[in-house]
Amino acid sequence: MPRHSSLLFFVALLLAFAAPAVQAATDDGELARQRDQFPAVWEMAKRDPTESWARLAAGLESYPLYPYLGLASMQRRIAQLTREEADAFLKAWPDSLPAATLREAFLLELAKREDWKNYLALYDDTTHSRELRCDALQAHLALGEKLDFEKDVEPLWLSANALPAACDAAARWAQDQGKLTSALVWQRIELASAKAFNAGVIAALAPLLDGAEREAAEHTALALHDPAVALKHASGWPDAPRSRTAITLAIERLARHDADDADAQWSRLSTQFHFDAAQRGRALRAIALYRATSYSPDALSRLTALPADLADDTTREWRVRSALATGDFKATLAALEIMPEVQRNDARWRYLRARMLAKLGRGDEATALFRALASEANFYGFLAADQIGAAYTICATELVEDKTAEDALHKDPNLSRAFEFFAIDRLTEARREWDFAMQSLSAEQRRQAIALAERAGWIDRAVYAFNRGEDLRLYTLRFPLVRREQILRDARAGGVDPAWAYAIIRAESAWTTDAKSAANAYGLMQLLPGTAARLARERQLSYSGAADLLDPDLNIQLGTLYLGQMAARYDGSPWLASAAYNAGPDPVTRWVDARDSLDPDFFIETIPYKETREYVSRVLAFSVIYDWRLHGAVQTLSSRLPRIGQAYDPPGDKVMRRAVACPAAKEAAPSTAAVSQKRG
Repeated sequence: MPRHSSLLFFVALLLAFAAPAVQAATDDGELARQRDQFPAVWEMAKRDPTESWARLAAGLESYPLYPYLGLASMQRRIAQLTREEADAFLKAWPDSLPAATLREAFLLELAKREDWKNYLALYDDTTHSRELRCDALQAHLALGEKLDFEKDVEPLWLSANALPAACDAAARWAQDQGKLTSALVWQRIELASAKAFNAGVIAALAPLLDGAEREAAEHTALALHDPAVALKHASGWPDAPRSRTAITLAIERLARHDADDADAQWSRLSTQFHFDAAQRGRALRAIALYRATSYSPDALSRLTALPADLADDTTREWRVRSALATGDFKATLAALEIMPEVQRNDARWRYLRARMLAKLGRGDEATALFRALASEANFYGFLAADQIGAAYTICATELVEDKTAEDALHKDPNLSRAFEFFAIDRLTEARREWDFAMQSLSAEQRRQAIALAERAGWIDRAVYAFNRGEDLRLYTLRFPLVRREQILRDARAGGVDPAWAYAIIRAESAWTTDAKSAANAYGLMQLLPGTAARLARERQLSYSGAADLLDPDLNIQLGTLYLGQMAARYDGSPWLASAAYNAGPDPVTRWVDARDSLDPDFFIETIPYKETREYVSRVLAFSVIYDWRLHGAVQTLSSRLPRIGQAYDPPGDKVMRRAVACPAAKEAAPSTAAVSQKRG
């Protein structure tokens, strides 16, 4: 059979299979058979050039993932794919992720072929891909069509990050047309330096400038790439506005890593160059701020000396911490008082203000603040309740099932594919289909879909989605008690409170079993492979590598063991062990050596790492909520905060627990700061 006829036959076969695929298989036995059949056919479609997968796919026509077979085949032979085949697939599976995936892949292939006519015929200008948008501009140019610089090119050009190679043609056209003025080049340089700290983009832009401007751009790139080297050579730079800006940028960058050196370099250069008030302010602010983050002895005095117009939310926060770290309660209160109202109203600062008032003998004012805070279900609300002996406020609601909406969602082919990928443990693909399906659903339909996911065992969908407003009250969905028997058993074997173990899982992975972090941590409890290997050896458990950590059973077993070891290192203290679990024990040891006399709640606020500071408060709040979910009452948060050096034993089931309450709705409205979810 000639090749052309063969391809037409394949298209016809594909369309014939597509017709009944809108009806999902409903028979459990049939679905189980299809699940067994699909993986092997899918792999064949990805690899076998004979297209024999089509014959072996008989019986999968009603399977939700059936379009992925045709997609895999077409992706494999994308270099030979015809426009007719692509169009047939897009028509067979409209408004689907497989169709969108093929469209993007084929557009990239058409651009590679420089088949610009077909490219523009297939291109959808609602795409968010910069590469495809730039290819479309290149297509217009290749076909002799004019571009509108302000509408078509400038929005792409003004990017803080590097542009795809596909944008080169449009950039060359703009340069030939005289559109890339030095002012526009500098606008992009400023974007790259302020938003992305992208030295590479600036270095690439420098050749578009001439003379002193080019040199200034190169200095700016160096200031970002290696601020110490830039400042070393800065004495030889001209005393010009852009040179002074580059020096200021270098001071700011260096201060993040070495505030002492930045201070010394600023002292040397500030007398040589005529910095304006804004540049001086930026440099002095950066030096003061980063001396504070390392708790230098002069941190508080430097921050206090900053003019009001140089202060911002970050410097004001660190002024509070610098005073708190020294135990100067008057200075801490003074720093809190100068915060603008929006910042001061954050639960963190309201709680600290109440604590300072109490420390300074202003008990009535403190009690009023504690009483207001105690109506919030967050770390600070729970601590405030402890200060006045009030019940914790946890106002729980349940998601009302809507059978009509559920029935409609069951018929949604995109959602069906998401659930089917989840069922066969292809979680990456499941999440892609889920995200695609959510785009076409209303807010209420999304809520019902999340409820369906929870009943299917896909519990992280609720954890990620229900994180603001009234959804914060959906505690059953947001704090699931899955794997209860295992977690109770393994936590106790590791010598830790099960509620704390639950909280660590919730904070670390949001119950995403295949989670992998940028730091190479894996699974529910985000264990590093090296740590897991050591723990497995110590307990003589089977472990062959990082992939094993995606097994929830092993991950929880090893994770609770590690959590117990961290706790033992700090006299059983769950809050210090949580800090070490996140940041590592070495930094925590340094912080303890420096500030071991602070009250635990004050110590937590002085943790230098923002991520760890928030992690500890989040885990402790989660521990309270999981304690309530497990027992219907709570061990107080304050009792989970032993002073440094004080021994702590995890609570048993018979420990005295406090009841929770739900006041009137207007008093108990959850704060958006309340126990928000974040992956560690």
